Amino acid sequence: MTTQTQDLEILIDQSSATVEFKEAVRGLEKGTTSPLIKTNKSAPHVKVMRVIAKLLEAEPELQISEIELRGASSCSGFRGDLKINGGEVVIDFNWDCAWRAEQEGWRDAFGYVDQGKAARQFGYQCFEKFDRV
Repeated sequence: MTTQTQDLEILIDQSSATVEFKEAVRGLEKGTTSPLIKTNKSAPHVKVMRVIAKLLEAEPELQISEIELRGASSCSGFRGDLKINGGEVVIDFNWDCAWRAEQEGWRDAFGYVDQGKAARQFGYQCFEKFDRV
């Protein structure tokens, strides 16, 4: 199975999100916070960016003006929910590079699933679940 990731800038350009939200995403990528992108403080930046990239890819027609992301991070995963435009759309997600490595049949030298390889290879495409609820 081959899943291709797209460059964040392409995803932003193809999105129907508001100009303000697009600028907030660009800023967040560089480390600048915005009231348009709310997350719990314990959410790792790289994992938040993966959720946003997947959102922009999965919902290019959605006119996103703001998001609230609540997620719990583990070694191989990041699961939670994403509220878009004050709850107009809610997405339940589970990003799990160990799951992706298992799907690919990748094992490391010790026989464990090679989650690091999956995270590097697939980036934001390690979502086991990314579903509207």
